[in-house]
Amino acid sequence: MSESFIPRLGHTVWQTIPRLGAATLLLFSGLFAVTHRHFSFSQWLRQTYGLGVLSLLLMIVAALFTGMVLAFQGYYALVRFGATSALGTLVALSLLRELGPVLTALLFAGRAGSALTAEIGSMKATEQLSAMEMMAVNPIAWVLAPRLWGGIVAVPILCVIFDLIGIYGGYLVAVPVLGVNGGTFWAQMQSSISFQGDILNGLFKALCFGLVVTWIAVWQGFSARPTAEGVGEATTRSVVMASLAVLGLDFILTALLF
Repeated sequence: MSESFIPRLGHTVWQTIPRLGAATLLLFSGLFAVTHRHFSFSQWLRQTYGLGVLSLLLMIVAALFTGMVLAFQGYYALVRFGATSALGTLVALSLLRELGPVLTALLFAGRAGSALTAEIGSMKATEQLSAMEMMAVNPIAWVLAPRLWGGIVAVPILCVIFDLIGIYGGYLVAVPVLGVNGGTFWAQMQSSISFQGDILNGLFKALCFGLVVTWIAVWQGFSARPTAEGVGEATTRSVVMASLAVLGLDFILTALLF
């Protein structure tokens, strides 16, 4: 068994390294394609709207219920120690540092990342990308770059909205339902949160997550097999890989930042 495992492992690594290199080259090509003459600013705005604004309702609903659940769980943990005044701090720090960036990225991967992969994979399957190359249009600048930068810009903005709605959801449960003093809720939160240490670090996480999720989505679309089955497989891989990448990267960034 061990004799067959080692060759399979080597074969997997031998196949993965070139693909990782090609994906990295695609990433840098997309990032620097903003200076290319085929890069369209209006296309970037359209993609940012499609990736960000159309995901807004999902983020608002998820953030509201996340904040409410945090308030319930935090209250019943803090009431044992007579520290319910710190409930606002608990809700805010949980959202700003961890749940806000992570849940925003996971929801973005499921809603917008899968759509990106399916769209680009369908363009490849119907030979639209090849047609662009035949017409001397750079598909990296016209197709990939607006979507890549749209995702990078959209995720931190969605994260800010997620955090604000989540904190308000926690307030709706903590003050009217659980009877926590409203002034104490906000005062403890404001005195305990650091702008640079908590807010900016959380937004930096969201920026990194947006880059990684969008990169994986567009790469899976560009590398998909040009068939209906291949596009479906690429879409599934995109969501799974992006979700795992967000969780793994969250551990690394948390260890470095906090």
